[in-house]
Amino acid sequence: MAMLGLAACSGGPSGETSHGGNSESPTTQAGGSGGLAEFDPCSFLTSEDLNAAGVVGPGEAREQFKDEPGCGFEGEKTLLTLYKNQKQTVDSYKNNGQWDSYDSIGLNGRKAARGVAAGATGQGACSLVVDAGGGVVIVDVVGITRDSVPDTCGEAEKVARQIEPRLPK
Repeated sequence: MAMLGLAACSGGPSGETSHGGNSESPTTQAGGSGGLAEFDPCSFLTSEDLNAAGVVGPGEAREQFKDEPGCGFEGEKTLLTLYKNQKQTVDSYKNNGQWDSYDSIGLNGRKAARGVAAGATGQGACSLVVDAGGGVVIVDVVGITRDSVPDTCGEAEKVARQIEPRLPK
């Protein structure tokens, strides 16, 4: 079964990577999280987004952490999960998360970072964290098998660049 392989490779249940976004973290940006309050990870991605990522809908709700609701979409080679966290920023994730790597990138004028969770290097999983709406939106890409997606960080960035113009400011 695909989900069993995902859990083994990604460090989390059902292919979820661990961002380290805990529910104890204080709001890190003045003004809070109004922009993400109505953001729904399960209804945000269009059929064009899903097709480009090689996954299908409808998505399945995921809540790895109390403050980080998400939605997972599965394809033949890929599991894509879209999360939101209204209490974190790209910068706070670097300090509060547990990462093998966490590299800042620019994403159409927004702060963003490409991260591989602690213990997940070489396991076919990557997170792209983007500042949005007073918090962050996280795009996780996990290969169904360790090598089914040659560049999970590149795929996560491709999805993030495609959806960025529609993300809350």
